[in-house]
Amino acid sequence: MLHRWRWMLRGSCVAAAWLLLSGSEAEGYRWNLPAWVPPPVVPADNPMTVAKVELGRHLFYDARLSADGSQSCASCHHQDKAFTDGQALTVGVTGEQGARSAMGLANVAYLPTLTWANPQLTSLEVQALMPIFGEHPVEMGMAGREAELFLRLQADATYRRLFARAFPQEAGQGDAALYSLSTLTKALAAFQRSLLSFDSPYDRHQYAGDASAMSASARRGEALFFGEKMECYHCHGGFNFTDNIQHLRLPLVERGFHNTGLYNVDGRGSYPADNPGIVEFTGEDSDRGRFRTPSLRNVAVTAPYMHDGSIATLEEVIRRHYAIAGRSTSGAGQPSPMRSELLVGFEVSDDEVNDLVAFLNALTDTRFLNDPTHGNPWPRAVRLPSRE
Repeated sequence: MLHRWRWMLRGSCVAAAWLLLSGSEAEGYRWNLPAWVPPPVVPADNPMTVAKVELGRHLFYDARLSADGSQSCASCHHQDKAFTDGQALTVGVTGEQGARSAMGLANVAYLPTLTWANPQLTSLEVQALMPIFGEHPVEMGMAGREAELFLRLQADATYRRLFARAFPQEAGQGDAALYSLSTLTKALAAFQRSLLSFDSPYDRHQYAGDASAMSASARRGEALFFGEKMECYHCHGGFNFTDNIQHLRLPLVERGFHNTGLYNVDGRGSYPADNPGIVEFTGEDSDRGRFRTPSLRNVAVTAPYMHDGSIATLEEVIRRHYAIAGRSTSGAGQPSPMRSELLVGFEVSDDEVNDLVAFLNALTDTRFLNDPTHGNPWPRAVRLPSRE
């Protein structure tokens, strides 16, 4: 169970005060952000460094972090899909299927809550432990095999160099300190914080004054998106298109969880037992069916949609879900009575659907999707040696 090792990071990741770092203060690390984007917040015990990000990138793409050497973090987070995987639900090394889809990692540094339905999981350092060592569901399957994992890493000359550069203080304390859950998760978290996406056609049009960056259709879709008819912006607002946000210039963290009326199993607004929403952690019945609002940046490449991957296209999301104020699976065919009051439904024409989709397409940052600094650094697939 996770409690076997969670205590090892509790002091550093939970009790540590948040240190607000600008690019010039983060030990030489430069965020390279546009002027209109505030720097992220970084935990005091894990400042950003180039060496730490590079180590994290190698770890992220290394299948040796899984029990049988078949999966890496990147197996469920593909760069060309904005670090989602194109699947409705994730599947682990044992074949066990998860209850939710893989979330995109673009601009994850700005998110105060990191998963669909766990409001208590707020640290990238802690979250990194879940796919590697978690047992419900099993993803990478390394629970109880921590020592084996670190032996694998120590055996690689590339890692011996990268770990020592990223954690020079720990390197002077011996292998036990250098190859640990703490250094592993800090490096993975640092790499994920470096995944910044702010160069979409919308950004160039809105902030750089490039009038040609968006089509006329996309501009009409923008008006619909930010208008009162569809009210998309209420939950998908701000520079990251979500109501979950934290950054240097924001005095208070904002967190948004909503029931979008995706299910209505018994006519009373219930959700499937294996996917109930944040009620699983809060115990409040009013939280049944409430999930975190995802960012819409790069949304065009992150299908299928919703937390369970149950809607295939953006057109269907608009027509068959939000336009009818939440779909229903109840026998009576009624939307969930627990759906957010922000979902009121709307009439929509074919042209309006096309325009709104054109706007959502304009949130795609192709430079981010192809940036080699975010890609696989290994010259070939890294797997465990054959046991045959």
